[in-house]
Amino acid sequence: MRRVTIHGIDAEIAESLPARLRGLIGRTGLPPGCGLLIPRCNAIHTLFMRFAIDATFLDRHGRIVKVVRNIRPGRLWVWGGWRAAQVLETAAYHEFR
Repeated sequence: MRRVTIHGIDAEIAESLPARLRGLIGRTGLPPGCGLLIPRCNAIHTLFMRFAIDATFLDRHGRIVKVVRNIRPGRLWVWGGWRAAQVLETAAYHEFR
C-alpha cells in the first residue's frame, strides 16, 4: 500500500476497492501520527470498528473542509459535505470512556 504525508500525518492510501471497503475494520488502533487516507470519498461509517476515530475531510486540493472528532465505533454515517473529496482517518485524540 502506498503512503503519503498529509497535514503532518503519515498515512496509508486506500486505493483499491477492497482496501477502501475494509478501511480500519479489524484493526485495534493506529499509532499517533499515523492514519488512513481514503480518496474519492465524502462520507464514512465506523461499523465493525474497534476504536474511535477523528475524520478530516479534504477537498480535491488537500485543503481541510471539515473535521469530525471522536467518532464512536458503530456509527452508520458521517458526511464531510459537498466539497469533501477524500478523508483522512486517524485514531481519536481523546477516546470516549
